[in-house]
Amino acid sequence: MLHRRGADGGVEVLLGRGGPPCSSEAESLGEGGPFFARRDAGAWTIPKGEYDADEEPWAAALREFREELGLEPPDGPAVPLGEVRQAGGKTVTAWAVGADLDPAAAVPGTFEMEWPRGSGRIRVFPELDRVAWLPLGRAAEVIVKAQAEFLRRLAEHSAPGAPHAGEPQDE
Repeated sequence: MLHRRGADGGVEVLLGRGGPPCSSEAESLGEGGPFFARRDAGAWTIPKGEYDADEEPWAAALREFREELGLEPPDGPAVPLGEVRQAGGKTVTAWAVGADLDPAAAVPGTFEMEWPRGSGRIRVFPELDRVAWLPLGRAAEVIVKAQAEFLRRLAEHSAPGAPHAGEPQDE
C-alpha cells in the first residue's frame, strides 16, 4: 500500500477500483457491466494477488504491484501491516511504503471473462478501472471491508509520535 501526505498534511493512500469496466463501457455493455462498474463502496482495493507457497509474500506484493498498475514499485522502507481475511476467504498481507506517483501513469493489467454471463462472448477488462489517491477517511468508505483494517493500522503508524514508513526509527 502506497501512502503519502496530502496537501492538508493528512495521510492519503493509493487505491484502485476493481470490477471493470469503467462506467462508460458498462453503459455500452448493457446490464450495468460486471461487478463494481456503477458503485464505489467496497470496490476499491490495494494492489494485491495470490501467490504460491514457494514465493515470498513481499516478492509477490512487488510482482502484483507491477501486474496490476503496470508500474515499478517505488523504493523505500516497507512497514508490515499484517494480514486480514476477506469475506471470500482470501488472506491478504500488506505493507506500507511512503512514496508518490501519478495515478494517470498506471497501465492496469487485464483479464478475460465471458460477458454478459451466458453469452459465449469473451471480453477483455482491466483489473482496475481507476487508480487514485484517497484520504484515509474516504478510503475507509470505499475500500473492501476487510482491508479497512490496513487503513486503521496505517493511521496508527502515522499518528504523531509514531515512526513513519520511510523515516528512520530510533532503536
